[in-house]
Amino acid sequence: MKSLTVEELLLAKRESLELEVLTPGCPLTATIESPTIANPGLVLTGFTDRFISGRVQVFGETEIAYLRSLDGEARARALATFFALSVPVAVVTKGLRAPEGMTEAAVAHERVLLRSSLKTGDLYRRLNTFLEDHFAPTTTMHGSMADVYGVGLLVVGPSGIGKSECVLDLVERGHRLVADDMVFVRRAGPRVLIARGHELQRHHMEIRGIGIIDIPALFGIRSIRQQKRIEVVVQLEEWTDEVEYDRTGLEAAETEILGVSIPKVRIPLNPGKNITVISEVVAMNHLLKYSGVHSAEVFDQRLKAALRPDDDADSDRLKEAMRPIREYLESDYE
Repeated sequence: MKSLTVEELLLAKRESLELEVLTPGCPLTATIESPTIANPGLVLTGFTDRFISGRVQVFGETEIAYLRSLDGEARARALATFFALSVPVAVVTKGLRAPEGMTEAAVAHERVLLRSSLKTGDLYRRLNTFLEDHFAPTTTMHGSMADVYGVGLLVVGPSGIGKSECVLDLVERGHRLVADDMVFVRRAGPRVLIARGHELQRHHMEIRGIGIIDIPALFGIRSIRQQKRIEVVVQLEEWTDEVEYDRTGLEAAETEILGVSIPKVRIPLNPGKNITVISEVVAMNHLLKYSGVHSAEVFDQRLKAALRPDDDADSDRLKEAMRPIREYLESDYE
């Protein structure tokens, strides 16, 4: 289970969230255990049964106004109840002044109290994006990632099969490199996988026989992008007669990464096969499917209609579809 200390949060987002520490003597080692941001709500009234620990707690204008409406004893009791709970950090928004006794209660329970000059809604949006990214499920995969016609292709396969060479050829043809060799994958939402490369690698590639090459230096800044959604997994493998490969495209194969199902295309390699063009076709075919056209299914329907001459409706539709082609060929003597 991932966690995030308050110190790490301050190092990463202190400036962008405009954070100020109101309890400088408190330790910053408390851990944030959830990407969900909460507000005290009914806890300030004494109801703690539904309180979930480990979350960033936000005091907006409403919570601050409520605390100020209480008399000194009731406010002290409410704050003591709140900070006695497992609160890693609390944030007061809009640059509001903390109510009397709030800072003292936080220090007494060794809880970190911050203040942000941002509005509550802005703080929620910015902080939520950071926390969702930090706590998102991640994994590392061995492969090469490219943006081909706007489609994210993750090329995988055994070491030495030619993954990097395939993506290098795609870059030379105008497509864009995302990552090579080590691909970091993050699940963003229930069905989206985002891939990126290692920060230190900086879009370098290892080409066997040549060594390390710098893609943006060779092909320009247009040849790379920082991250891309994985939309199709292209699996390269050595050709073998013992394996039966899909020849129609009617049975869509899938693979699962971080619990998300992704379309997968298996490409057997043999001498003379142009894997780069095939990768481009994979990307274009994916786009075509999402536009509502499934080429394999259309062909299958036409074939079935031709094999059922007794079905007048199917036969008439097939003849009508083929009529423009026949008329064109009637006058073509090439």
